[in-house]
Amino acid sequence: MHISRTSWKNEEDDVNILVIGSGGREHALFWKLSESPQMEQIYAIPGNPGMGGMIDIPVTDHAAILRFVQEKEIGLVVVGPEVPLMNGLVDELEGAGIPAFGPRANAAEIEGSKSFAKNLMKKYGIPTARYEVFTEAESARAYIRREGAPIVIKADGLAAGKGVIVAMTEQEALDAVDAIMEDNSFGDAGARVVIEEFMEGEEASLLAFTDGKVIRPMISAQDHKRAYDGDRGPNTGGMGTYAPAPVMTPEMTEHAVEEILKPTIAAMEKEGRTYRGCLYLGLMITSDGPKVVEFNARFGDPETQVVLPLLDGDLVQIMLACTDGTLADVPIHWKDGAAVCVVLAAGGYPGLYEKGHEIHGIENAEKTGALVFHAGTAQQGGKVVTNGGRVLGVVGRGEDIASAVQSAYAAADQISFRDVFCRRDIAHRALNR
Repeated sequence: MHISRTSWKNEEDDVNILVIGSGGREHALFWKLSESPQMEQIYAIPGNPGMGGMIDIPVTDHAAILRFVQEKEIGLVVVGPEVPLMNGLVDELEGAGIPAFGPRANAAEIEGSKSFAKNLMKKYGIPTARYEVFTEAESARAYIRREGAPIVIKADGLAAGKGVIVAMTEQEALDAVDAIMEDNSFGDAGARVVIEEFMEGEEASLLAFTDGKVIRPMISAQDHKRAYDGDRGPNTGGMGTYAPAPVMTPEMTEHAVEEILKPTIAAMEKEGRTYRGCLYLGLMITSDGPKVVEFNARFGDPETQVVLPLLDGDLVQIMLACTDGTLADVPIHWKDGAAVCVVLAAGGYPGLYEKGHEIHGIENAEKTGALVFHAGTAQQGGKVVTNGGRVLGVVGRGEDIASAVQSAYAAADQISFRDVFCRRDIAHRALNR
């Protein structure tokens, strides 16, 4: 799938772009990159119907991706999901002389292994929760009995954003260890667990562009992990987001940059794991200031869907500067106002859900001025149908969070499919301050 730009531009600025991935985050990246005056043609592997079609290459088939990149003379590859980053796709692309936005495999480990990230923070004095790492279920259970609850249990490896259990009782914590380590509920990701102290406070996400030296924080956001209103129900990949997050005051952002982002990027460099791309900082704003909940080695989902609409700049230029070490030379500005994303999910998510139900009303939603990013959709007989748990992200914009919330829900209510549900309280923390 591709889009090409036909308007006249200076030839030397033309760049063919490839986005790797198929979710809501990738659709948002694709949309923002398409706006760049430097964009000549843009493709997505495997893409989704919202981006205009698909190129049927698996994200794990590095050889086929490389052939495609060479054939289409791609000048920038943007790797969206964590798995191809961990599998070294950026390493291979750079090895072939192709600019790729995202960290190499040894730097992506900051997300791929929670124990690596925690040990790095301990070594370099980066503020985070107290923790222990366990490979034996029995010793993990003994630690829980000693520490008591509330306590946080995390599968060490990649678990699609769902490998974290915040246990409010000792029994919940012991059950979580059984599920992860004995029943292999997250497969190999649970061979090791990290058990952390429970941190009191409000969570926020801060993403940053970096070329390995220079760090440029993006506008802050706040995610809603739980499935149902009032932050109840199981954890999900994220039911909605808003930006900016009022809890991230300018002072708090400055603190996070100086005490967390800069030391982390410097630590990675010292460890021989130079970090380039987007570093995602999941934060808990505690009474002692911001502390790291987790790092991700890529853009967050659904944070990207609210952060990029507020970016006042050329994303192609920014990303190319991250790949070649010139980020200091690129101006990055942010728009006034706010953005809110409401995720429309399939009934039953994050548990079992059905696929293949026709989706109605996307065009009507877009007519309201909202952005609709496809996350779990497919094309079937000329119709767009559900194909995942999180189906669509509907983004409303406004001069403040209250008006952006209004826009997002007015648009979301135009869309229907069988058993659709969404949270009705996205941005409640900002609205109730």
